[in-house]
Amino acid sequence: MVKEGEPNIIKKVGGKEETRKFLANLGFVTGGIVTVISQMGGNMIVNIKDSRVAIGKEMANKIMV
Repeated sequence: MVKEGEPNIIKKVGGKEETRKFLANLGFVTGGIVTVISQMGGNMIVNIKDSRVAIGKEMANKIMV
């Protein structure tokens, strides 16, 4: 897990092909910069490519920074 407000570079996106495509469509690609805005009960709001996206804990665990 990462600290809130700290920009991080995505090193790898794991999971099944379907999951990786879904995350890629949201902007979660290798080399992209992601910043956690807030976390609540394992779910989080992140800033990716100038957009705010809410993702669940399971999805977040597939994104390696």
